[in-house]
Amino acid sequence: MLLLVALGISLAQWQQRRGDDKIARAARLAAGNLAAPLALTSAPLLAADAQAIEYRRVTVTGRFVPAWTVYLDNRPYKGQAGFHVLTPFQIDGSQMHVLVAQGWLPRNNAERTRIPNFTTPTGTLTIHGIARLNAGHVMELGKAPALAPHAIVQNADIGQLAQASALALQPLLFEQTVDPVARATAIVASALPVRDWPAPDLGADKHRGYAFQWYALALMAFLFFVFTGFRRANKQA
Repeated sequence: MLLLVALGISLAQWQQRRGDDKIARAARLAAGNLAAPLALTSAPLLAADAQAIEYRRVTVTGRFVPAWTVYLDNRPYKGQAGFHVLTPFQIDGSQMHVLVAQGWLPRNNAERTRIPNFTTPTGTLTIHGIARLNAGHVMELGKAPALAPHAIVQNADIGQLAQASALALQPLLFEQTVDPVARATAIVASALPVRDWPAPDLGADKHRGYAFQWYALALMAFLFFVFTGFRRANKQA
């Protein structure tokens, strides 16, 4: 009984913490959408700095480094299999880079490793996006292959990519969005990948429901122990 009660309370509290974390993320997301865009500079960010600006709208000026583009596999969009395109972006006037998720590309069903043609802009430009800490993680079986230019991988850690490419990378991911001016004037290059990013999982109510179930299990275990104890005592009397 004590083990079941302790287990139920422990798991309920764990689900409560997960729910509280998602509530906090939702608050940061709402605040980030309302705040003015933040200009990302070449000043190195600490992990705490990156976490503080997660979900903020950001802008950065520089140029893409397409030689180190990698493709994240198993990223479906509207039911269609495809890739997320990740490309380092050199911040103007420095050797610092930020990893940019350019968008989504469909998979070629006949030839899985064939990447559709798309255009990565050249020259110095200013891009707009949302700051994220990582590109998300999907289930991966076996040992992950080493990161290499134009590799197709299941997951890509920013630190691992920085080590493989020898590029200095900020500890955050830049989810590129359509330039507001281009959106307003309907000037959107059709050759660019889709930039309709999935919203972060903010289902806090689900975790509250799980917490209630675990608390109920702990209570049932305690009541069962008390009830059977009384019955045993009555029989012995």
